Amino acid sequence: MAGAVIIGAGPGIGLAVARRFAKEGMPIALIARGEVAAGSVAAAGVPVLALRADSTDEEGLRAALDTAAGEYGLPDVVVYNAAIIQADGPGELSAQGHLDAWAVNVVGALTAAAHVAPEMARRGNGSFLVTGGMPEPKREYVSLSLGKAGVRTLVTLLDQEYGASGVHVAGVTVAGAVAPGTDFDPDDIAEHYWRLHTQPREQWTHEVLHTGRA
Repeated sequence: MAGAVIIGAGPGIGLAVARRFAKEGMPIALIARGEVAAGSVAAAGVPVLALRADSTDEEGLRAALDTAAGEYGLPDVVVYNAAIIQADGPGELSAQGHLDAWAVNVVGALTAAAHVAPEMARRGNGSFLVTGGMPEPKREYVSLSLGKAGVRTLVTLLDQEYGASGVHVAGVTVAGAVAPGTDFDPDDIAEHYWRLHTQPREQWTHEVLHTGRA
């Protein structure tokens, strides 16, 4: 297996997804802008590569993806999990603040997809999965609502571009605050990513909504 790349490998969904794929014996590359607690992933007995890159730094993100590919080959799956989660009402955030949030929530995902999806398409397979949220916009979370609407649209656009060539583009929409031991336990959410990655092509879905209810 060529492995999985997790962008936004934080202590919640990011590392839970990494552990889920590592459980299947896949080498893991973790990309985050800060230190990555890779120990729980390495405990699965698979190779783990921890890389530092900011998703808003196009050159740095592309370089990290190249490093991961140089180590393990073109990935089987890339998961984009980076986001700025903050409360802001209409007019409370500056224009620059909105641009900064958009850069993480949407543009970083586009950068990553533009870097890996064409090669996946040439190979004829691969998954590009995005963590979504805010299934309904909320006025208390303007920048996040806009960002998650944008990334949902991006999933559709990427599917239009690469789906016919064998790249499964999909989003996991999480409709609540992630915390261990709750209905939004990251380990439970991580199962969606594995199921999307392993779906037969004729059964592909492009969005999974995790509501916390059975």
